[in-house]
Amino acid sequence: MMHPFFPPAVSLRFVPVWRRNLLVWRKLAIPSILGNLADPMIYVLGLGYGLGSILPQVGGVSYVAFLAAGMVCSSTMNSATFEAMYSAFSRMHVQRTWDAITNAPIELDDVVLAELVWAASKSVLSGLAILVVIWALGLSGSALALWVIPLLPLIGLTFGALGLAMTALARSYDFFMYYFTLVITPMIMVSGVFFPAEQLPAAFQAIAGFLPLIHAVALARPLLFGQVPADILLHIGVMLAYAVAGFYAAAILCRRRLLK
Repeated sequence: MMHPFFPPAVSLRFVPVWRRNLLVWRKLAIPSILGNLADPMIYVLGLGYGLGSILPQVGGVSYVAFLAAGMVCSSTMNSATFEAMYSAFSRMHVQRTWDAITNAPIELDDVVLAELVWAASKSVLSGLAILVVIWALGLSGSALALWVIPLLPLIGLTFGALGLAMTALARSYDFFMYYFTLVITPMIMVSGVFFPAEQLPAAFQAIAGFLPLIHAVALARPLLFGQVPADILLHIGVMLAYAVAGFYAAAILCRRRLLK
């Protein structure tokens, strides 16, 4: 039996597991996409046009455009997090799907990787949906905005990995409320989604600099407005570090939980 702290041993055997999740999801694809799109669109249209009508420009653009750029990242984050937590927990703990899969010649690490890639894949659809709306409303017309598309999988992998680590610790669905209340919601508040992070006190800005969402926003927002982001490698490196560390933690915790 593999030592619980060894690095994840993954292979292409994760692909059939990913495909299995895709086939199941296809039955509910339209309601799923609409559900992921509704919440961020309420924020974009409600706050964007509501508050935007009484606010001056933010960062040189209209508030609705500023907010929409942040919502691309937060929507992708939320989609990956929900899938890696609630859906993955159902397959791991409630339905025992992981147990059935690992009876085949597939390692647990491959199953965890498949869940991560699936969460990232599904989150890309959420981010793309917001991008389409942004382009349809004329909030971005730069060709550089196309570079946001390859950024979406990285955001999905980052937050999917962190979500899977929480899933491995959870004993019930109620556990996830702690993560959303104590981590996800505060992160959204300080990462420049709704207002410039520079408006925060210095201490909060310092904390925000260590969080992955602010680095995603720092890449996506300039691209949508036709600007080349500063410190590109730094932002990508921080998100990659979270993704790798999160996946490693998820693999270890899942081994300790399921391979006793």
